[in-house]
Amino acid sequence: MDKSQLIAIGILGLAVMALLLYAVTVYNSLVAVRREVDRAWANIDVLLRQRFDELPKLVEVCKAYMRHEQGTLERVLAARGAFAGASGTDARVAATVRSVLPLQQLFAVAEAYPDLKANGQFAHLRKRISELESGIADRRESYNDVVNAHNVRIEQFPDRLLAALLGYRERRLFEFEPLARTDPANSA
Repeated sequence: MDKSQLIAIGILGLAVMALLLYAVTVYNSLVAVRREVDRAWANIDVLLRQRFDELPKLVEVCKAYMRHEQGTLERVLAARGAFAGASGTDARVAATVRSVLPLQQLFAVAEAYPDLKANGQFAHLRKRISELESGIADRRESYNDVVNAHNVRIEQFPDRLLAALLGYRERRLFEFEPLARTDPANSA
């Protein structure tokens, strides 16, 4: 082998090493952004679980007062059941979005029952759910930020090539329908 061939092999070797180093760097940053999305969702999921754990207590307090509103109470419990049975982020988001309207209806109906509104346990549960809703809204904003960063990252070239090869998929934002954008505990 002459000197020019050795130089060419050396340059090719350096190029391959640089490409591998770049691929490792891209891979590690894709993993980091995916883990950030998972962490942000876990933070929301904690509050969602607490929110849905409060609903049976709320329904029990309301049952004593709302004898003619059984359908409303059943819809709230059905929403809780849908969340409990949901697996995966997209299914849990969908179940959460579907739960807002029955909860808003429950609080709206409660306005017609002065004794219920005066009940300390009802007031406590309503306040607790309102606090949870506020926390969910804050964490949802953070989640949507990291989901957006994730989605942008896996769409950018050349990262897109490695992301597609590794099976990265676009994540959905956590968005509510226009009617479900208000805090259910404050909607009445």
